[in-house]
Amino acid sequence: MSSTTRRPVSPALVIVAAAASVLLLSMIQTLAVPALPQIGEQLDVSLTTVGWVTTATMLAASAFTPLLGRLGDVYGHKRVILAALALTLAGSLVAALADSIDVLIVGRVLQGASFGLFPLAISVLREELPRERLTAAMAITASALGVGSGLALVATGLLTRNDADYRRIFWLCVAMTVVVIGLMLSAVPNRAGSGGRVDYAGALVLAIGLVCLLLPTSQGHDWGWASTRVIGLYLAAAVVLVGFWVLQSCRATPLVSVDLLKHRAVLATNVASLCVGFAMFSVFLGATYFVQTPDLLAGYGFGASVLRTSVVFMLPAAIVSILVGPIAGLLVARSGPRAVLLGAGIVGVVGMMMLAVLHDNTGEMIGGLIVANVAVAAAYAAMPALLVANVEPRETGIANSINSIMRTVGGAVGSAVIIAVLAAEVSVHSVHGVPVSLPTENAYRAAFVLGAGAFALAAALAAFAIPRGGHPMNAHQHEEEIAGGAAGEFSTASVSLD
Repeated sequence: MSSTTRRPVSPALVIVAAAASVLLLSMIQTLAVPALPQIGEQLDVSLTTVGWVTTATMLAASAFTPLLGRLGDVYGHKRVILAALALTLAGSLVAALADSIDVLIVGRVLQGASFGLFPLAISVLREELPRERLTAAMAITASALGVGSGLALVATGLLTRNDADYRRIFWLCVAMTVVVIGLMLSAVPNRAGSGGRVDYAGALVLAIGLVCLLLPTSQGHDWGWASTRVIGLYLAAAVVLVGFWVLQSCRATPLVSVDLLKHRAVLATNVASLCVGFAMFSVFLGATYFVQTPDLLAGYGFGASVLRTSVVFMLPAAIVSILVGPIAGLLVARSGPRAVLLGAGIVGVVGMMMLAVLHDNTGEMIGGLIVANVAVAAAYAAMPALLVANVEPRETGIANSINSIMRTVGGAVGSAVIIAVLAAEVSVHSVHGVPVSLPTENAYRAAFVLGAGAFALAAALAAFAIPRGGHPMNAHQHEEEIAGGAAGEFSTASVSLD
């Protein structure tokens, strides 16, 4: 009875614990982004190197998320949530105590375990709550992701103002993780998992393949794009990722079901997800560095502090995204997910081109950020429903799991590529006799145009590669689609309940 103790469950406390866990996840993803220039300055490292503070987290999440999901099914969701929180706590402590970029990156890798918290929290809600309370609980939990992003922007700005030690943001992560662990221990009962096998080898091979892909992408400018290291790592990435595909094809219980990727609509949806993940980081990183560039020195930018970057430039777009998510869920239910993804891709192209061309004053910059973030929120609200429409009901869970991996991989690739683009074209300025290298305005334009290209590809996939029709959503799936809309890039709402 110890593993399946049936003590009384408080639905309200379960919802609070689930929402708190995903709020933590959202804050961990967002906290470091506005502070990247300040982290680089305080640790005296290059733009390329400090970019790994975000890339490493996304890279780790690409391997952690499917592995933790499978572990939750096998051993019980509460146990795996606590394990993920323990890794997150360890990573937060390492990052808070780090005195070098290498140690900080190790901490951020461990924090990548937090990305598995959203699907695990949704699984806990499904396990513990009656169906009539599930939709509302999912809506609350999903909205916590948007709220977390907004809180993270404000917290980062306040904690790092006046060039304060960036480590404060990671001490906040430590405190929050301890609170969430306490909530999970007290609110969620232990349940036995379904048993089965876990593909640890698959997770390791996937991680190795992604490292081989992203390392030369981020370091190619410094190493030389034609260097032996860069070419060798790209070749190794191709071999390892093909090997991962073969390995998964041979597994009875694979980490990723490659059979589903052979379905045209599913493959197109996953590639679109990767594209939007890429575009999202072209917005996050490109805008962060652009607005903090000293305009008197470079001739562009706003010389914004971390606080102004977070609250003035980034927060309005985050708030609008919170509002857009549920609206996008309604549109998906009424107009169909294909139309919503197509519209989101077109809106995304407009937003990215606004950032590329119209960035001379604060209003223009905020407007471009809002439009681009609306596109991201709408696109990710549409994707779970696209999968529901094109796979069998028993396959929706694994299909959403694959889509989650593709989103995270897209973010990791986007982070590495955008940092590489910004580092590839710089101009040198003198500050009190000390040379300072800054990306040129054209480098930022290129970064935003790349984001526009990613959105355009997502729109083209929606228009030409994803067929109309498919399986209609049932009433419960319609409700969950609307409730889960606010989950944005983490949405796994459309998983069959029947």
